[in-house]
Amino acid sequence: MMLEDIKAEDNVSMVTQFVLLGFSEFPNLQGFLSGLFSIIYIIILIGNSLIIILTRIDPALQKPMYFFLANFSSLEICYVSVIIPRVLVNLWTQDRTISMLNCAAQMCFFLILGTTESFLLAVMSYDRYVAICNPLHYPLVMNAKKCMYLAAGSWLGGIPIHVGQTCRIFSLHFCDSNRIHHFFCDIPPVLKLACGDTFVHELYVYVVTLLVAAVPFMLIVASYSKIISTILRFPTAKGRAKAFSTCSSHLLVVILFFGSATITYLRPKSMHSPGTDKLLSLFYTIVTPMFNPLIYSLRNKDVIAALRKLLLKI
Repeated sequence: MMLEDIKAEDNVSMVTQFVLLGFSEFPNLQGFLSGLFSIIYIIILIGNSLIIILTRIDPALQKPMYFFLANFSSLEICYVSVIIPRVLVNLWTQDRTISMLNCAAQMCFFLILGTTESFLLAVMSYDRYVAICNPLHYPLVMNAKKCMYLAAGSWLGGIPIHVGQTCRIFSLHFCDSNRIHHFFCDIPPVLKLACGDTFVHELYVYVVTLLVAAVPFMLIVASYSKIISTILRFPTAKGRAKAFSTCSSHLLVVILFFGSATITYLRPKSMHSPGTDKLLSLFYTIVTPMFNPLIYSLRNKDVIAALRKLLLKI
């Protein structure tokens, strides 16, 4: 049963669960949305799992670039699995309640995996930088041990930051309403429900966003500035086209992810609206993971060749 809005004068400890309103403003589209999200989830699982399988079994893909791509695909499966199953349950059952503990857990895992994506994209740009700008040193610099360290750092780096951030947010009192105008427990809509002045918490969110998103993004920009400068000096048009093709898919993913995520988290609280927040969140939580396998496979001849060999064996 849904909790009604809880006012400031009531006992704040009564807020033990929230209501994820999600897409409840479209009552006639609940069945359609349920089917759409189910199909998207299946596409994400199949597409990313296929990339993981190909990079494991094909000898031509036993390179650092594809090791990080397999990590990225594994991440995307985890990332969407934090969000889409809850969305589907809400659509199927029309029971939109979520306990405070589950809400905090969802937010924490979402933020940790989002930070992992940010770090992995930076690592992948560094890999391309070394491969294109220092090709003779590439096998030495990007050895198996260093690749493992970079991948582990990407997966684990956000854990202490976001466990602390989640604890800070859920230590607040929620007294105005328990209705979250979103399809998952994200920071902006949850902060909107907090009592009193949340300026310090908003400032902390900005600082963390700069640390885990802006810094990796600047590293990516620096890497690609060097990469593009090097590519333009290639003697043949064919060599330049091949290098640009390898890098363009990664750049497209970077723009999609960082663009929507940065706008979401660096806007002031007063500029957030439920509709805009949901639209932007759809990009970096669902649309990008769905298109990543297509972006990386359709623009990569090695992956296409590996897929063709696998299909012929089957």
